Amino acid sequence: MTRNFKPEDEGKRVVTADGDEIGTLEQASGATAHVKPSMDLSQSVRRRLGWAEDGQDTYELRTTKVDDITDVVTLKRNI
Repeated sequence: MTRNFKPEDEGKRVVTADGDEIGTLEQASGATAHVKPSMDLSQSVRRRLGWAEDGQDTYELRTTKVDDITDVVTLKRNI
Protein backbone atom coordinates (compact mmCIF):
# COMPACT_ATOMS: atom_id res chain seq x y z
CA MET A 1 0.00 0.00 0.00
CA THR A 2 1.29 3.43 -0.94
CA ARG A 3 1.77 6.00 1.79
CA ASN A 4 -0.40 9.10 1.98
CA PHE A 5 0.67 12.31 0.32
CA LYS A 6 2.54 14.88 2.40
CA PRO A 7 2.96 18.63 1.85
CA GLU A 8 6.64 17.89 1.08
CA ASP A 9 5.48 16.01 -2.03
CA GLU A 10 4.21 19.23 -3.63
CA GLY A 11 6.22 20.11 -6.73
CA LYS A 12 7.15 16.51 -7.52
CA ARG A 13 6.73 15.21 -11.04
CA VAL A 14 4.01 12.60 -11.63
CA VAL A 15 4.99 9.89 -14.11
CA THR A 16 3.48 6.73 -15.60
CA ALA A 17 4.94 3.32 -14.82
CA ASP A 18 6.91 3.74 -18.07
CA GLY A 19 8.36 7.07 -16.97
CA ASP A 20 6.24 9.37 -19.16
CA GLU A 21 5.48 12.64 -17.41
CA ILE A 22 1.84 13.27 -16.47
CA GLY A 23 2.23 16.54 -14.57
CA THR A 24 3.26 18.10 -11.27
CA LEU A 25 1.78 17.80 -7.79
CA GLU A 26 0.32 21.16 -6.81
CA GLN A 27 -1.41 20.27 -3.52
CA ALA A 28 -0.81 17.14 -1.49
CA SER A 29 -2.39 15.96 1.74
CA GLY A 30 -3.63 12.60 2.95
CA ALA A 31 -4.95 10.20 0.33
CA THR A 32 -5.56 12.96 -2.22
CA ALA A 33 -3.36 15.29 -4.24
CA HIS A 34 -4.06 17.72 -7.05
CA VAL A 35 -1.97 17.49 -10.21
CA LYS A 36 -1.34 20.18 -12.79
CA PRO A 37 -1.21 18.14 -16.01
CA SER A 38 1.54 18.48 -18.59
CA MET A 39 0.48 20.52 -21.60
CA ASP A 40 1.14 17.57 -23.95
CA LEU A 41 -0.74 14.94 -21.92
CA SER A 42 -2.75 12.78 -24.33
CA GLN A 43 -6.53 12.46 -24.16
CA SER A 44 -6.27 8.68 -23.75
CA VAL A 45 -4.16 9.06 -20.61
CA ARG A 46 -6.51 11.76 -19.32
CA ARG A 47 -9.47 9.39 -19.77
CA ARG A 48 -7.72 6.54 -17.93
CA LEU A 49 -7.04 8.90 -15.02
CA GLY A 50 -10.60 10.20 -15.05
CA TRP A 51 -9.39 13.64 -16.14
CA ALA A 52 -11.43 13.85 -19.35
CA GLU A 53 -13.05 17.17 -18.41
CA ASP A 54 -11.15 19.95 -20.16
CA GLY A 55 -10.45 23.38 -18.76
CA GLN A 56 -9.45 22.50 -15.22
CA ASP A 57 -6.14 23.78 -13.85
CA THR A 58 -5.62 20.76 -11.60
CA TYR A 59 -7.06 17.26 -11.31
CA GLU A 60 -7.47 14.96 -8.34
CA LEU A 61 -5.11 12.04 -7.86
CA ARG A 62 -5.73 9.45 -5.16
CA THR A 63 -3.08 7.19 -3.65
CA THR A 64 -5.03 4.18 -4.97
CA LYS A 65 -3.63 5.04 -8.45
CA VAL A 66 -0.05 5.50 -7.16
CA ASP A 67 2.57 2.76 -7.11
CA ASP A 68 5.36 4.66 -5.35
CA ILE A 69 6.27 8.09 -3.99
CA THR A 70 9.99 8.89 -3.99
CA ASP A 71 11.60 11.88 -5.72
CA VAL A 72 8.79 11.41 -8.27
CA VAL A 73 5.24 10.06 -7.97
CA THR A 74 4.93 6.90 -10.07
CA LEU A 75 1.49 5.71 -11.14
CA LYS A 76 0.44 2.06 -11.18
CA ARG A 77 0.81 0.28 -14.50
CA ASN A 78 -2.84 -0.73 -14.78
CA ILE A 79 -4.53 2.66 -14.50
